[in-house]
Amino acid sequence: MDSVISAAIVYVFLRLVIGLFGRRNLGQLTAFELVLLVVIGGAVQRALVGDDASLTNAFLIVATLAGLELLVSLLERRSRLFSRITRGVPLIVVENGRPLTRRLHHARLSEDDVLAAARRHHGLTAMDEVKFAILETSGEISIVPERKAAARGGKTEKTEKPAG
Repeated sequence: MDSVISAAIVYVFLRLVIGLFGRRNLGQLTAFELVLLVVIGGAVQRALVGDDASLTNAFLIVATLAGLELLVSLLERRSRLFSRITRGVPLIVVENGRPLTRRLHHARLSEDDVLAAARRHHGLTAMDEVKFAILETSGEISIVPERKAAARGGKTEKTEKPAG
């Protein structure tokens, strides 16, 4: 039973620590953050297993962690409030070409991060071409281009042929 309680405590602790990393995908982590996650994993493994390295104990720990993750995902689906607490909400970080510096700072993003997403997804090269940049709960940055930029990027003007 100690393993189950320890696993539950570690699960809650890890949810909080991972939340401190901010909304980033695994591919967006710096090398140091990735190494830090590996080190955390090793420390957590030792804390969970302790002196009992039996297969039964390992199964109990894995089942507890998986069960807690399943429970959290079900609660997130049923409760909008719980989901907002655990996943967060999308955050607008650029509005009408203006970076919202407080929000960028809070999200640990730079204007360069936003411009990189704008280039990657829409071929935009300037902040004033971005109507909205939204940091999604997944860590991705969604870009809504200005209409004039969208028209320039993909549509070509049609010229009419003279009648006759």
